[in-house]
Amino acid sequence: MTLRGLLVDYGGVLTTDVFASFDAFCAREGLPAGTVRDLFRTDPAARALLGGLEDGSLPDAEFEAGFAALLGVAPEGLIERLLGATTADVAMLDFVRAARGRGIRTGLISNSWGSQRYDRILLDELFDGIVISGEVGVRKPDPAIYVLGAAAIGLPPQECVYVDDLPGNLKPARELGMTTVRHRTPDETLQILEACLAGAAA
Repeated sequence: MTLRGLLVDYGGVLTTDVFASFDAFCAREGLPAGTVRDLFRTDPAARALLGGLEDGSLPDAEFEAGFAALLGVAPEGLIERLLGATTADVAMLDFVRAARGRGIRTGLISNSWGSQRYDRILLDELFDGIVISGEVGVRKPDPAIYVLGAAAIGLPPQECVYVDDLPGNLKPARELGMTTVRHRTPDETLQILEACLAGAAA
């Protein structure tokens, strides 16, 4: 089946590595490297806070207060401090823009970190469909969000390729019939996507 749709994650795909930003935060705050990552992976309270932030059920300020208490740091501006070392990945943005320009349907499926972290003008330029977890009340890896993502660009899942930096977010997409690409570096991802989408549009 010809792949006609490109669905991508935001943080860590259209931006630089989120986990590197977490470690930059740890260095600034005097915390051991890996502290943020390990809390999200292993601590039930941290995971619950993240889940609430991502599905929109927990206000930004409540997440910041709760997670700051776990870290032992000040809560003010915590989301921005955690993500502040990420920057736009120009190569990835350019590829999505070019793909849309040649007729490939493009969409975003993003677990949101607060309500104000997206450049909406840019997103409207890049994407035919946008699904942000905090706005739809469901977060990856719930299969429902991938169904919403495919529907947002008007294609069945089987005609979409989905890109994410987290393997756990790829499995449900793959089980729905999407072709999946784990993002590690822009060069590797773009080479794979070029091959996947070569026949998608003239």
